[in-house]
Amino acid sequence: MEKILVTGASGFIGSFIVEEAIRRGMEVWAAMRSTSSKAFLQDERIHFIQLDLSDEERLTAQLQQHAFDYVVHAAGVTKCLHKDDFYRVNTLGTQHLVNAILASHMPLRRFVYLSSLSVYGPIRERQPYQEIRESDTPRPNTAYGKSKLAAEQYLDSLAAQGHNLPYVILRPTGVYGPRERDYFMMAKSISQHVDFSVGYRRQDITFVYVSDVVQAVFLALAHGKTGSKYFLSDGEVYQSRAFSDYLRHELGDQWLLRIKAPIWLLRVVTFCGEYWGRLTGKVTALNNDKYHIMRQRNWRCDISPAINLLGYRPEVTLEEGVRRTVAWYKANQWI
Repeated sequence: MEKILVTGASGFIGSFIVEEAIRRGMEVWAAMRSTSSKAFLQDERIHFIQLDLSDEERLTAQLQQHAFDYVVHAAGVTKCLHKDDFYRVNTLGTQHLVNAILASHMPLRRFVYLSSLSVYGPIRERQPYQEIRESDTPRPNTAYGKSKLAAEQYLDSLAAQGHNLPYVILRPTGVYGPRERDYFMMAKSISQHVDFSVGYRRQDITFVYVSDVVQAVFLALAHGKTGSKYFLSDGEVYQSRAFSDYLRHELGDQWLLRIKAPIWLLRVVTFCGEYWGRLTGKVTALNNDKYHIMRQRNWRCDISPAINLLGYRPEVTLEEGVRRTVAWYKANQWI
């Protein structure tokens, strides 16, 4: 039986990866912190393991007794109180994990790293917008994007040094679906009759439903080429209000107050949100990274390498994905 380790297993994407691995008959090990919830990890076949990604020496000792065929590294943070926390978790955590794997000499067949389209930042922003491609030079303008890019570069550096780590990098655009909490904030706002957006210049945005990300993960595990990197989306491009329109429809086409604010106002709001978060010690979605993400106008990306080389075929359109997601929110009394 093939043995797989999934980090960040209690998280949104990680929990779906665990479910698919179980469905495929794999021996699944879910890595998580002792404080993490097991709400979406109820299957009795799951093996749990606590890994300390902040301490490389301890992590190496924790992995010594295991030999995994596959590792999917989905652990990470998307919002933090301090910029250094992104680097500590997303970059150093990845470095510690791969170093511990190499030190253990396990016969690893594939290591899949879940990165992000955010590693590229605001490029090709002149209209008409063009797809971001791997050949473009990354210019991340968020602490999150910079930390994910640094992790990617570390993996590349190991390959350049001759280390035998069969890694594949996936770069999904905005991932949504059941259990996800950031896009849920939009659904909750619309359920309360308010739709808030920013910027008057055209914005092309892209999405990918969580099951399509999981599809790509297992395609990469099966035959991803070492060192390869793939963008993931559903293959379509949407205007900024498409997501809210679908949400509104699934929530009953109720009356809606649409508020479109200038970019400068978003800057003020996120600046205050960042300050308030540090003052209270509570992580908020209204932070400096959020400002740069919402300001970016071009989120197009070229998924043809994933289609042609991995066999990736996105199956869920935004309309269908929103329908499934809202149905889950209702069934689980989130809305």
